[in-house]
Amino acid sequence: MADLSMYLEATGALAGAGGLGYAKVRAPRVYWSLVGLPITAGRFTLTYRSTMDVCGLTVQPSGLRAFITRNVARREVQPVAPKVRRLRGTATGLRVTLRLPAGLEPADVIASSERLRHAWGVHSVVVIETKPGFIELRMTGHDVLGRVQMPRKAQPHDLVVPVALREDGTAFERDYRKVPMALTLGATLSGKSMYQRNLIKGLAQLPVAIVGIDCKRGVEQRGYAPRLSALAITPDDAASLIDVLVAEMEDRFDLLGAYGVSDLWELPELARPAPIVVMVDEIAELFLTASKKDEDRRERLVMGLIRIAQMARAVGIYLEICGQRFGSELGKGATMLRAQLTGRVVHRVNDKQTAEMGLGDIAPEAVPLVTTMPADRPGLAVAGDASGGWSRIRTPFTTREEAAAACREFAHMTPDVPALDPFRPSPVPAGGPWSTVTPVPATK
Repeated sequence: MADLSMYLEATGALAGAGGLGYAKVRAPRVYWSLVGLPITAGRFTLTYRSTMDVCGLTVQPSGLRAFITRNVARREVQPVAPKVRRLRGTATGLRVTLRLPAGLEPADVIASSERLRHAWGVHSVVVIETKPGFIELRMTGHDVLGRVQMPRKAQPHDLVVPVALREDGTAFERDYRKVPMALTLGATLSGKSMYQRNLIKGLAQLPVAIVGIDCKRGVEQRGYAPRLSALAITPDDAASLIDVLVAEMEDRFDLLGAYGVSDLWELPELARPAPIVVMVDEIAELFLTASKKDEDRRERLVMGLIRIAQMARAVGIYLEICGQRFGSELGKGATMLRAQLTGRVVHRVNDKQTAEMGLGDIAPEAVPLVTTMPADRPGLAVAGDASGGWSRIRTPFTTREEAAAACREFAHMTPDVPALDPFRPSPVPAGGPWSTVTPVPATK
């Protein structure tokens, strides 16, 4: 009987160890919650003071505090480390709120984040300034970007679309109210199209008009036709569509003036037109010309895009521009347009110059990361904005069929924008090709 009991205990121990080993590889969140979190929390608690000291994140106490410690408490004066205000575990890591003592700034902790990562045995440490004098250490216990799993609470709402996962385990959201115009760059097979699919899938669930410009004859965006308010598949169609959008922008400014307000969201709900998101699949196709006769069309198109990027935020028209490169070599107006695109998402690129086009003016320290991204991790990117902040993100794998299914499911949410009706794509019977209605030139 004793042998049987020992055998059962040994078998149970081996099964438990095997289960934990399997969970570590196949279900890292489960492994982290059961094993990683308790171990890391204990290591952090026991070694916090010494780790901060050796990492140079302590300062000498104030004169009053040193006097009280020496003469009242009768203890030796020790350097002061940031005070732990809050410690809590998450499904992916550990969050620690620190109160910085006088003499330390968030940049000091950011510079030591790699040393803190090794000291506490976590996958990454991201430092976020929550308010003056307070920072949050966001530690992840495993590679959350290896197998992307979006948080359950990350759902589209208002004009906010969660499209990717940050390296600290939080959702990266495309907020059109805060960042109205954005640029997405990436080489072939870098995940740029997957980012666009996730964005369209989320936008399809919101009451916004989606305008597609895909000058590759619509091979990328034709499948989203049930949810699109307009689709242009050639440069000539795109030029006519941009003219209509500019006219729509001017009409909306007249509407704001009639109500005496300066923003679309200040209008009464019944009088407020639907927001419009313009998605350009490959910006180079709009800038490059094959002959001299195309120059006039190019000038008209580029000028219209620049006007929209500069002014259309107030009337609820937003730009989402994608491309492999976007620099001065595209011609006149390219640099001026790029300067209006506040949000930047840069996937793997083939050269440093392309990385600098996207991030060099807002987050130059992130440029080397873009050129060293592995090719076997499509969807990995660096996201930044004009505030100077940036983070690594990765979009979840989404097939084109999934995005198209979402467009069909939420086709009833397509708002009525009369100016875009001539460009509304019309599906033909199942199994046949998609077609678009011939656009009416804006001059007529």
